[in-house]
Amino acid sequence: MRGGALRVGGYLAGALVSAVSAALLFRHLGVVDTGRYVTGLSLVAIVAALSDLGLTAVGVREIATRPAEERWPIARDLLGLRIVLTLGGGVAMTAIAWAAYSSTLAAGVALASFGLLLQATQDNFALPLVVDLRLGWVSLLDFSRQLSTTLATVLLVVIGARLLPFFGISIPVGLLVLAATVKLVRGKRELRPTFSISRWRKFAGTILPYSAAVAASALYFRVSILLVSALSSGIQLGYFSASFRIIEVLTLVPGLLASSALPIFARAARDDHDRLGYALGRVHEVAVIVGAWVAVSIAVGAPLAIDVIGGAHFKPAVPVLAIQGIGLGAMFVSVVWGNALLSLGAYRQILAINIAALTFNAALVAVLVPLDGARGAAIGTAAAELIAAVVQAVVAVRGRPTLRPSMRVIPRVAFAAAVGLIPLALAGVGVPTIVRLLLSSGLFFLVAFATGAFPRELLDLIPGRSSRTTGARP
Repeated sequence: MRGGALRVGGYLAGALVSAVSAALLFRHLGVVDTGRYVTGLSLVAIVAALSDLGLTAVGVREIATRPAEERWPIARDLLGLRIVLTLGGGVAMTAIAWAAYSSTLAAGVALASFGLLLQATQDNFALPLVVDLRLGWVSLLDFSRQLSTTLATVLLVVIGARLLPFFGISIPVGLLVLAATVKLVRGKRELRPTFSISRWRKFAGTILPYSAAVAASALYFRVSILLVSALSSGIQLGYFSASFRIIEVLTLVPGLLASSALPIFARAARDDHDRLGYALGRVHEVAVIVGAWVAVSIAVGAPLAIDVIGGAHFKPAVPVLAIQGIGLGAMFVSVVWGNALLSLGAYRQILAINIAALTFNAALVAVLVPLDGARGAAIGTAAAELIAAVVQAVVAVRGRPTLRPSMRVIPRVAFAAAVGLIPLALAGVGVPTIVRLLLSSGLFFLVAFATGAFPRELLDLIPGRSSRTTGARP
């Protein structure tokens, strides 16, 4: 919990810094170029997903459970495979952008793909920090990336750059963070990649179902972007892109919160299912609380977020963002149970769930976008995410009674969320959004605390509580 809070705190600090650059960028580019910019980044995000294919998550699982002498040769194999996949995906997606969009967008995708290659290399180099739970350094590197990206964006806006240079920001930023990571892990592992097709084939044969599942999951939101661009107007694409850009920044938070416990989940799944059930239960309860609070906060604070990011021209994106917030809240729970299935090695189940969710999402968005534009796309993605969260939890506990979490937190958090939405009624009487947001959060946490929704272990993290050393499982 401490490690997850540290990573989330560092990321959110960086996200707040990034909000400044996003506000400048969206105003600088305008509605139509914003849509093009987000479309280009969505294409690169598909490259990221298809080149990673779950290799980072599986690498953490394998390295956390292998003997010390076997760990870093695996990391070097993974790095070589990731480099090849990223280069190939970048070339392919650049060609698609050239054929389907424009030469400018294709050039932007090429630049951003090279920046992605640098980030993929840095992620692999940082594996010793993740596995050893040195999460303070991991958080600092993440924050440095966001801060550097913000400074570069502000600089380009000030000098009046147009669309293309913004795609290349990830290159100098990636070089900077990569150099810092090398200095931190030097001497702890060999950094050179290895390119062994035979070892890649053996490793890929084991994780292929999970890799396909990760690819399907990554296409989730991206498919929605592409469907809006194909089935609706450029204005609707701009509204959905503005909302999506905010959600995209926040979608990393559930992963950061849950992935901090992945090495613990993996070892417990191997050695002690009772311990795994305990850990999953506590993290699940925290995910439900945080996810509900995030969804409520986005619903109440959407007008402020859109005003900061895009200004008055993007006002129709407010309800789009509020709806997408529901899906983001569900994602907190979904990631926890996805990591549970990963720890158990249930790759085929993960694949089936993610493909079903992607198919359902695409079908629903394709139906709703012609009817309600950006709001229809938001409804489709939120509904698919809610269903995926429930299904992953059910599959994880089926046949494993020791993993079944307590449901005591659900009605208490639901009540707290309902109370937290009350400040929405103050929107028509001139109460500023920031005041409504603060009031909403205060009401949510007050009710959650009063009804006993918080797990004891979470409260024990508060300095000075005497219960810190009593009653908790070691």
